[in-house]
This record gives sequence, C-alpha cells and structure tokens, in this order.
Amino acid sequence: QVQLAESGGDSVHAGGSLRLSCVASGAKTSISAMGWYRQAAGKSREMVAIIGDGTIKYSESVKGRFTISNDVMKGTVSLEMNNLKPEDTGVYYCQCWRFGIDYWGKGTLVTVSA
Repeated sequence: QVQLAESGGDSVHAGGSLRLSCVASGAKTSISAMGWYRQAAGKSREMVAIIGDGTIKYSESVKGRFTISNDVMKGTVSLEMNNLKPEDTGVYYCQCWRFGIDYWGKGTLVTVSA
C-alpha cells in the first residue's frame, strides 16, 4: 500500500503562483510514475501532469504554465503552477502507479480568483 499526502493548496489571484507537493509513504519503492489530477466543482477529474519512466506529459490547458518534477528516491512529486487562471480552480489530487495499481491522495484545494 502507498499513502499519498498533498500540500500547498491555497487561494490566489489570477496571475499568481503556487507550488503543490506530494509525499508518498508506505510501500513507495518501485513507483513507476506519479502525477497530478484536478477536479473542478461539477466536472470530471482530469489529468494535469504526469512524470515517470523518463517522460513528462501535460494537459494542453497547463502547458507552458505548470512544471512537474519528482524525486524518485524520496517518493515526492511537485507541481509548480504559474500564471494561474480562474479555470485552474479545483481540488488537486496526487496519484502514483506501482505494479499496475494506482493510488490517490485526498486532494488539496486551489482557488484562483479573477
């Protein structure tokens, strides 16, 4: 079992920046990839960024504004978010994959006001 804990969510004005962090604990060895997803009120959860196996993937809506990074040895993943927009508002969830099973954190709330 892997436990994930996110932090860094906050309320900011449009154009501002935030840095989200996620720490894995438990069976955190052999994690193949980690990522960030978000869910806005009334909408489905969507992928924001994924990093693993030497590749990085971003959703089109955050390319050029968000940067994902990780530390495999420490089992951490971060999301640097710049030039935030009101449409970035939502609960951000950390996810990881290990031996074909995905694990989720409880989420951290990001609110961007106009």
